[in-house]
Amino acid sequence: MHPMSTARQEDTEKLIPHFHTTISMSSSSSSCSPSLMSFPATSVDVFDIGSYPTTLLSINTDAKIAVPPPKPILIGTPTCNSSSLSQGGEFDILLLLHGYLLYNHFYSQLIQQVASHGFIVVAPQLYNIAGPDASDEIKATAAIIDWLPKGLKDVLPQNIRANTDKISISGHSRGGKVAFALSLNKVATSPVKISALIGIDPVDGMDKGKQTPPPVLTYRPRSFELKGTPVLVIGSGLGAVKKNPLFPPCAPKGVNHYDFYDECQNPAWYFLVKGYGHLDMLDDDTKGIRGKSTHCLCKNGESRKPMRSFVGGVIVAFLNGYLRGDLSQLNGIR
Repeated sequence: MHPMSTARQEDTEKLIPHFHTTISMSSSSSSCSPSLMSFPATSVDVFDIGSYPTTLLSINTDAKIAVPPPKPILIGTPTCNSSSLSQGGEFDILLLLHGYLLYNHFYSQLIQQVASHGFIVVAPQLYNIAGPDASDEIKATAAIIDWLPKGLKDVLPQNIRANTDKISISGHSRGGKVAFALSLNKVATSPVKISALIGIDPVDGMDKGKQTPPPVLTYRPRSFELKGTPVLVIGSGLGAVKKNPLFPPCAPKGVNHYDFYDECQNPAWYFLVKGYGHLDMLDDDTKGIRGKSTHCLCKNGESRKPMRSFVGGVIVAFLNGYLRGDLSQLNGIR
């Protein structure tokens, strides 16, 4: 699903899946209820919590296991507390990289939604304080991927196994930049081939010509050489809008979702959610000073749950399509 590379952004928005024109999400709805979406039955449940019970595991670098992770990680995983999992199960892995100066636990609700559909979500805390250069984060992500087949098995619930042959990577905001950079072999190379790549409102800097190092965007349509890796880009319509005159937009035009998608080759999918902001996929309640600031720095929608439910649902549908060979849910959303 790639529009003509010469299309203007305004034209491209007419060609992408029209989630924003066919579904109205507002504060009067408590969730992204599939009954309001009029999607085919095959895609309905991806927007809700799935059938697997889940748990969140926090693993530090000093964990008492044979090979501790190189960075602290938060894991969302199915558990065996279900009759369908009484004998255990094997699940594909999705890395989720946090946005700039955010904490991985700000994504707990999104992590659990995706995990409940039968995925092991690994969300590292790449740093606490960072400057403009993302090179260390790219190297750290490669190190975490290298750790997965060595140490993940020692921290998962009993009888839950990770399929380390299928590792996908997603990232939000600057984490999206890092995910793309690693997939493009900038600064570091992934120890394994990335099965799928997801950018959640990715950002490559402050503005065109003001990209943070290492720059990812080339401004040449379809220039990303990803060797057939399927790509999903999710954009927020309000990300390019200033919250107030004191702060720049959180996902400025020229370095945001549109530009990332424009450089992707097939297979690539692009969804734009117009009425929601750059941080609207985070938890409803993000605590602490950083957590409170997420409500103040970026232009937001009326509530977070609808955007978060959509982001989680389209990620599940995308992974089901390209890891499990069932594109019906993704086509249903389109």
